[in-house]
Order: sequence, then structure tokens, then C-alpha cells
Amino acid sequence: MGKNDVAVKLGASNSLITGEWAWPIHGLRHPPADGTSGWFIWSGEFSDADDFFKPWHQAHFDERWPKLAHLLELPAGSRFLVAPGNEDVWRDESLLDD
Repeated sequence: MGKNDVAVKLGASNSLITGEWAWPIHGLRHPPADGTSGWFIWSGEFSDADDFFKPWHQAHFDERWPKLAHLLELPAGSRFLVAPGNEDVWRDESLLDD
């Protein structure tokens, strides 16, 4: 699922898609399934609302966030948090549980 794989989708918050985002940007990756990369990415405060994440092609994320695109190469079970001057990446094995 590299940068040229435009068919791969991720879950993105509406704020990232519309460009109305706020720091920090968070990401977590479950195992890939059914044409999705397993990534869920959001900005600002998380919401557990059913419509918080929308399907978005990874290529669109890469275009909008080229300096963050390398993070989408992390394996399932990864998390990240990015803010001005800060990029944290860590493992979360609980993301691999069914």
C-alpha cells in the first residue's frame, strides 16, 4: 500500500477532508481489510460519533499532507501524533486485536 496505490482508502475526520483542521493530527492503524489501509486519521478532538470518520483515498491524503505521507507506511499496530515541532510514533498492540 504505497503512495501510488490510489485504490487504498483510509478513515479521515471531516476536518481533514475539508481543510478545517486543527493541531494535533492523530493516526492509528488497524490491520488492512476490504480495500482499506486500516488507517484512521483525525485532527483536534476525537469524537465517537458514527459519522466522525469518512472514507478517503490515501492518494488525497498524500496530496494534502505530503510531509506526513511517510507515516502511512508504518505497519498495523502503529499510532502517531503530529503537532508543530513534534512527531511522535509508537506501537499499540491492542490495535491488532479483533
